Amino acid sequence: MTTKTYKFAGISTLNGKTKIRFANDIMRIKVLDKNGHTDVNIKELPEAMLKGDAVKHLSSIGFASEVASTKPALERAANKYGVDLSTPKVEAEPVAQAS
Repeated sequence: MTTKTYKFAGISTLNGKTKIRFANDIMRIKVLDKNGHTDVNIKELPEAMLKGDAVKHLSSIGFASEVASTKPALERAANKYGVDLSTPKVEAEPVAQAS
């Protein structure tokens, strides 16, 4: 397991395949563009994060709703990095009855 952290994460599409991308420099966008990637959407993370944590963060901020192909890419990355993207179900506490 790697401990490398990243300051930026997002998606890009190359040859019809959308994938999650990680970077430590915003200039990564130019490199992706130069190499023929489309739909490049990279966000700055609130802090340096491991890949799994970055995927979880992107999911939590509604990143998947921006481009249709993003949700499957996030799900593949979550599976790859062992992250659960389901929202934990919070059970309501019983309300005390007034007597």
